[in-house]
Amino acid sequence: MVKRKVAVVTGSRAEYGLLYCLMDEIKADPLLDLQVIATGMHLSPEFGLTYRNIESDGFVIDAKVEMLLSSDTVVGITKAVGLGLIGFADVLERLKPDLMVVLGDRFEILAAVQAALIARIPVAHIHGGEATEGCIDDAIRHGVTKMSHLHFPASEEYRQRIIQMGEHPERVFNFGAPGLDNIRRMKLLSKEELEQELDFKLDTINFMVTFHPVTLDQGGPLKSLKALFEALDDFSHAKVILTLPNADTDGRVIIQEINQYARVRSERVKVFTSLGQLRYLSALKYVDVVIGNSSSGLIEVPIFRKPTVNIGDRQKGRLRAISVIDCNDDRDSIKKAIDMALSLDFRKSLSVIESPYGNGDASRRIKEIIKTVDLSSLLSKSFYDCR
Repeated sequence: MVKRKVAVVTGSRAEYGLLYCLMDEIKADPLLDLQVIATGMHLSPEFGLTYRNIESDGFVIDAKVEMLLSSDTVVGITKAVGLGLIGFADVLERLKPDLMVVLGDRFEILAAVQAALIARIPVAHIHGGEATEGCIDDAIRHGVTKMSHLHFPASEEYRQRIIQMGEHPERVFNFGAPGLDNIRRMKLLSKEELEQELDFKLDTINFMVTFHPVTLDQGGPLKSLKALFEALDDFSHAKVILTLPNADTDGRVIIQEINQYARVRSERVKVFTSLGQLRYLSALKYVDVVIGNSSSGLIEVPIFRKPTVNIGDRQKGRLRAISVIDCNDDRDSIKKAIDMALSLDFRKSLSVIESPYGNGDASRRIKEIIKTVDLSSLLSKSFYDCR
């Protein structure tokens, strides 16, 4: 029997972390041939050359699509999409996958899916149907949904939204968020091992902070970032692990400000370009509060029964557990939210959390659909009318 060739596209450290278990499932299946396509931040020295993490995890990278420019302007990002489209056209012609798997809503994925659409390669899309009203990602995600043929949303609400967009119910599968699989499968580091890996000593109170650009905010990120820094300084006794943002519009502005902030507070603040899945998930186990505007604060962090302070509108519209404290992007609001997260009453309320994103068995179930679905009819789509 001829193996089914499944191309998995990854363009960022965070996305790869969510795809890791699925890639491992595909690789281990004798009826599937995993093809890994690395692009975007993975290939950039500025963002840590994280394609090396993929290789060190035992995966073979079948193709690399260079697309990032040394620019975080709207023009630079737009040109990157164009370069990606050209690169993916060549790669898909060479690899000739039977199916392409993508996750999420980044501009690298937009380029990949456009190329697959024209090349008549069916697409399986993970984490569709969500809403993040503060970012261009929202429109990209919905656009990718309409160009895809199989859908793996992370909740029933998101499944219904994809069906509302005209996708046939028999092609939309709610198996939960695959990123939760990592938490259940990985043997996390001990506190001492983590401190050694990070070369950073934790203390009584510890924060994990990730702040990404809000790409629909024409005012830029500096005002919000300044408010975040001021709020963190109100907790001068706390140790802070800061992870750098993705390659989005204004991302490099944030990176410059973060590095400058940490440089004069090196005794209690440490910056990481990329922690990788093991160190990141292990850190979540030992920090007291996760602060910022990353989707991880809503999806993965609640499994650890840790509070998330979610700043501003970047994740507006996403489902959240009771552990998520939403606040405005000003100093007082952020400080009050952190105070609440550290309070004994709030922490007691997190003893039982029901995640809206499943139970951590998504990757295996997604793999089974990818392996058994009839590919011959996937490319033909008609609009499913809910009425």
